Amino acid sequence: MADIEPTPLDLTWGSFTENGPWNVDREQLAWMRGIRVLRLATRRQVPELTRARRLPPLGRLVVVGGRLGGAVGIWAAGDRRRGGATSRAGVSRRIREAAERLGPTYIKLCQIVSSGEGIFPAELVDEMKKCRDKVPAESFESVREVVESELGASIESIFATFDRAPIAAASIAQVHGATLHDGTPVVVKVQRPTIRSQVHRDLQVMAAIAPLLVGRIPIAALANPPALVELFAETICEELDFRLEAENMIDIATVFASLNQRGYVVPRPHPTLVTRRILVMERFEGFSFDDVEGMQAAGINTEEVVRVGMRGFTEGCMIHGIFHGDLHGGNLMVLPNGNIGLLDHGITARMTPLQRNAFLRLMLLGAAGDIPGQIAAFRDLGALPADVDIDDVMKELGLDQAPVDPTTLTQDQLVGEIQKITKALLGYGARLPKILMLYVKNLVFLDGAIARLAPNLDLLNEFAELSTHLAVNYGSQLAAELGVDPRELATDREAIKASFGIVDPEMDTVTYAELQQRRELIRKRLGGGN
Repeated sequence: MADIEPTPLDLTWGSFTENGPWNVDREQLAWMRGIRVLRLATRRQVPELTRARRLPPLGRLVVVGGRLGGAVGIWAAGDRRRGGATSRAGVSRRIREAAERLGPTYIKLCQIVSSGEGIFPAELVDEMKKCRDKVPAESFESVREVVESELGASIESIFATFDRAPIAAASIAQVHGATLHDGTPVVVKVQRPTIRSQVHRDLQVMAAIAPLLVGRIPIAALANPPALVELFAETICEELDFRLEAENMIDIATVFASLNQRGYVVPRPHPTLVTRRILVMERFEGFSFDDVEGMQAAGINTEEVVRVGMRGFTEGCMIHGIFHGDLHGGNLMVLPNGNIGLLDHGITARMTPLQRNAFLRLMLLGAAGDIPGQIAAFRDLGALPADVDIDDVMKELGLDQAPVDPTTLTQDQLVGEIQKITKALLGYGARLPKILMLYVKNLVFLDGAIARLAPNLDLLNEFAELSTHLAVNYGSQLAAELGVDPRELATDREAIKASFGIVDPEMDTVTYAELQQRRELIRKRLGGGN
């Protein structure tokens, strides 16, 4: 293997660590050749894998149908009769247990659902969180076979050391610690040997079953099973080629550097040791994102960590239309200098120019309190049909009326409002596009991060400062793209408060802790408490 220049010249264009183990030259990466064609070909697989078939893989269909049917049948004979949260928790548990028996593809689906607080029912999300560490590791012999097959040489000739036990084992791959012969510590991501064929077979089965579940999912009235299968397929197919993930790492690092958001850093993919099933990358050391005490003891300002997280994520979305699509504690590490190490780029959201335009309008008009403009943006993102009447939506959802504080409503009133909105959205054919799902999922994670790292953060002030920052730094660019100068769009604090369910004009600050108290009160009301 040729010597690699250690000088990190890549800092001129990418947001990486200051003392990198090697330099990444974008023009000299052999594994990047033809990457655009590869990404397009991968996306073109999705319609074929998710189309209705007369003859899906029958053996797997019988197994899946038996597992899921049996799970729902047991629930129907027991917890269903109790109704309410008990019923939802019961069917969620049965589905999770069935998914674990069905293997990696279904566990991966559960893991995606587990990050969907606010998208899926709470009982389902809580149950699916138990799937996060349920995939057994492949044997070291299998790992060796994949590594040596992909790299064309023995493990010993490439690595000075290679840990037999993985650092982590997930549905698609597992991660091992290793060192190169020059002493450089690295992380090696190794794809499971048969996962590609398993995923393709399971997607075909899911596509066959999904139409039969329309309107029959007791825990998610708004769920559109065929659309969910398609969304899942779009996500997981790109994860099956690590060359695409390595390109995601390059692109995200480029975006952060262009935005001067160097509080986020991306591990460098190795210049030569990247293939479809192997990804060797720089190894980070630091604090778990949940280790608040450790960070504070080391002098790291956890409020600033949250600020960096929110600003970097939002700017990446709005200015470049690209963002990490799977933020959670396992994919983030806080380095000793306070920077956030962003890991696992298998799920990366990329907006088309039209999607990004709609997203910009959604964000900017939302901050300005323009509700019709927001609905139009939702429509243009694909969440509502193209021919939807915006005035009708406003009227039916009650958005043409003054906002109501949900904490002032009784249990019956809260339930009634939720049912009314659900019925209206179903009637309009609402769906959750991939971009919005990933964005909302990340917002939910950041919400939880604030709870742990900065519970006393003034959310109103942070939102106002972020809006001002975007207007000042990117006003001219956004004005040219949208035809509206964001510097002329006044941030409407009352509109932002209303999005939190707060209508009290005297309430000038809203900390996360206060917001959580309000949420807990609403949960109690919905659960029948006082």
